Formats: sequence, C-alpha cells, structure tokens
Amino acid sequence: MSGLEIEIVALLCGAALAAGFVDAIAGGGGLITVPALLLAGLDPVTAVATNKAQGVFGSGSATFAFARARMIDWRSAGPMAAIAAIGSVLGALAVAILPVDALRIAMPVLLVAMALYFALSRRVTDADAKARMTPLVFALTVVAAVGFYDGLFGPGAGSFYTLGFVTLLGYGAVKATAHTKLVNFASNAGSLALFAAAGQVLWPVGLLMGVCALAGAQVGARLAVRHGARLIRPLIVLVCAGVALRLLLDPAHPVRAWLFG
Repeated sequence: MSGLEIEIVALLCGAALAAGFVDAIAGGGGLITVPALLLAGLDPVTAVATNKAQGVFGSGSATFAFARARMIDWRSAGPMAAIAAIGSVLGALAVAILPVDALRIAMPVLLVAMALYFALSRRVTDADAKARMTPLVFALTVVAAVGFYDGLFGPGAGSFYTLGFVTLLGYGAVKATAHTKLVNFASNAGSLALFAAAGQVLWPVGLLMGVCALAGAQVGARLAVRHGARLIRPLIVLVCAGVALRLLLDPAHPVRAWLFG
C-alpha cells in the first residue's frame, strides 16, 4: 500500500469516526463523510451511496446505545421506523422526476431557521412537554415527509426529525435524539437498499468507514445520554448552520449560479 493510499484510508477512517460521533448527538455526519469520499476520488453518486452504507452503521450503533439506556419507546417508534424506510425508498425513486434544485434553494433557509429555534427556544430541554399530535399522526406526516426527503436529497434530515420530536411530540432533547437515530437508521437503510441493488455502493470503503462510524456513534450517544440538552442543543445549532453553509458554498448550488453565473 502506497503512502497516498494510507493517507486516504486515514482520512476516511477519521472522517467516519468524527461523523459517527457528531451524528449520534446532532445529525449532519454526512457533512463530514461525503466531502471526504469525494476527496478520496469517488464520483458523486458512489460517494453518496457509500456514505449511506457507513451511515447505517453509525445510526444503528447510536440506536443500540440509546436503546440500552431505555430511551426508546418501541411501541410507537417501530411503526415510525417502518414508515421512514418506505419514505426514503420513495424519495430515492423520485430523484429523477422531482425538482431537487428547489430543495437546494430552500434548505439553507430552513436550516438557519432551525438553528435559531434550537438556540433560542425554551422548549428544548431534557424534560418532556405536552404533545401536539399522536405518534401515529406524527409518523404518517412528519416521519414520512422527512424520510422521503432523506431519500431524495438528505442534508439535515436528522435535525428535521429531532425538531419534529421536540416541537410536535413534546419529547425532551435526549429522548428526541434517541428516536431520531432509530428513524434515521431506517431511512438510511431504505435508500441504501436501492443503491446496493443498483451496484453503486463501494462496499470495502463503506464497511471500513462503518466500523469507525460505529465506534464514534457509541461515544457520542453515551455523552448525549449523560449531558442531555446541554450538549445536544449547541451541537444541533452548529450542525444546522454548518450544513446550511456547506450547501451555499457548493459551486453547483442554484443560488451561487444565479448570483455569479
């Protein structure tokens, strides 16, 4: 193995470890891993597909850690996970026919608004609040929509799930994060199944990164359980702002093309 190959392996392992840690707490791990995969020389489709493979390991690991801490209500969360998986498959199938550029324009605005909400709202605490809808209605509307978005486009999906759990189901920060990891795992798995069927996943890279993401997610989930909203809240703000900035800095972003093209 040449020095360059070793450097690439180290880059991907480090990126996956960091992404697993951040994603377990606040979501947005793809902000770290997708650029790393592109720097390693993968084409965009293969990079996204392979990122889903490592993301399944990270979100699955975090889900296991939260489940061991008894933070997941399986009776309501099980149907949510199934709906998230179906939504992501439908979203991935719709990529070719829906205007993804419209999502690219709207997402930075929504993510900045979400960052401001988590920074300023008094509802984001470790205590549960009054739910504004039933888990079933939430699953059929919010979870289905975010799952569809995750399969169609993806950035910030975890933060959207968490926002829904906090504002509409009244979950405390840790409980919302725990349930987010489960439905995010399901939506990752759904879109991964399509990528795998199409032969677009680079499995040796995905599995290597998956092991590192698994380790990072274990650490992140345990810290989230221990420190609660004090850790989760500022990280979600940073992740939402970071994803919004990353989208706007993309040379292919429609707003940049409109301003500078």
